[in-house]
Amino acid sequence: MRARSDLDSAVLSAPAERSATAVAVTACRSCGGPAPKPFLSLGSTPVANRLLAGLGADAGEEQQFPLEIGLCEACALVQVTYDLPREAIFDDDYPYFSSFSDSLRAHSQAHAERLIAERGLTSESLVVEVASNDGYLLRFFHEAGIPVLGIEPTAGPAAAAREKGVETRQEFFGLALAEQLVAQGLRADVIIANNVMAHVPDLNDFVAGLAALVKDDGIVSVENPNIWDLVEHNEFDTIYHEHYCYFSTLAVDALMSRHGLTLFDVERFPELHGGTLRWRMGRGAAPQTSAIERLAAEREAGLDRFAFYADFAREVRAVQDSLRELLSDLKSQGASIAAYGAAAKGATLLNSTGVDNRTLDFVADRNDHKQGKLMPGARLPIVAPDALLTQRPDYVLLLAWNMSREILAQQDDYRRAGGKFIVPVPRPQVV
Repeated sequence: MRARSDLDSAVLSAPAERSATAVAVTACRSCGGPAPKPFLSLGSTPVANRLLAGLGADAGEEQQFPLEIGLCEACALVQVTYDLPREAIFDDDYPYFSSFSDSLRAHSQAHAERLIAERGLTSESLVVEVASNDGYLLRFFHEAGIPVLGIEPTAGPAAAAREKGVETRQEFFGLALAEQLVAQGLRADVIIANNVMAHVPDLNDFVAGLAALVKDDGIVSVENPNIWDLVEHNEFDTIYHEHYCYFSTLAVDALMSRHGLTLFDVERFPELHGGTLRWRMGRGAAPQTSAIERLAAEREAGLDRFAFYADFAREVRAVQDSLRELLSDLKSQGASIAAYGAAAKGATLLNSTGVDNRTLDFVADRNDHKQGKLMPGARLPIVAPDALLTQRPDYVLLLAWNMSREILAQQDDYRRAGGKFIVPVPRPQVV
């Protein structure tokens, strides 16, 4: 990686209409304290979800941006140290559609049913989801006769949500939009923000919007990958420009309390996205045992101190070295290797590790919005999953390892035919 002075406002050549600039972070985006102290650099990589539409040279040049994270020791927030404008990431071609994951749909349905029962939601209630994607979650409330409103900035997922009958506003969420909705007479009994808070460059504006829109007796439910799991399990590929922040409960508690919301409940889902926490907030709610114990455990482990993160870069390098060595050995033995899961985490893993179309033949993915395109940087063609049976690669690198149980079950025919999967983290292994 180049010296930091060379990276401030870094940009490489690209078509003018897609030009963007990475700007060095000079203050914590949550508390406003000093700039985060870096502890892991993954070099310069393209935007992880910016798939390429052309083939070979026709795909054009790609911008590469510095990818580095650090800790704010004042409020415990881990965050990227270089920002990209959100418009450079969440554009009209944004390809992520939540409904393609069976396990995520099941998780979402269970969450909706629990909220309906616990909160006594009726046709007089309102459930708002921020970053509602393709209606994967709100559909369960809608089908139960409960009014919903989705807020989703990307065109394709927003259109897919409307097709499900989920009312959706195609906008970015913040305080201004929340105040517009309140002025229209809307207040939410429940606000859900799953896997979105990490994607927000202006955290305080976002949380101020949540606080303004939720009813005085309502709740806010937020889910995001857990930084503790990320570090302990070497989940470095969860890091990409789209994720501005990486949350601990300590960081969430400090952020929410700044805007008058009290963290009162914490729940952990170890199998979801490599380890996810669900935080629930309200006004004046008494903290439950789950929140009190989680905060104490994180303080004891040191998640608010740099020492906890100091060895992470060394661990990541060890994983990358092991993966490169494994793939090189297999190729030298004449094995054919493909990949599964054209996910953003896959783009980070491939590009930061130096694995591309010289090693892998293609990447399979169920999302037909991605098929026919190329992975950024690595330039692997994205194909339908049946290619595993028609082309029969000897090994498949599981880029979407966070959905490993679901994918391995789906690809049982390929495995019975002798195919093997490589799971890259926490240490590369063949299964």
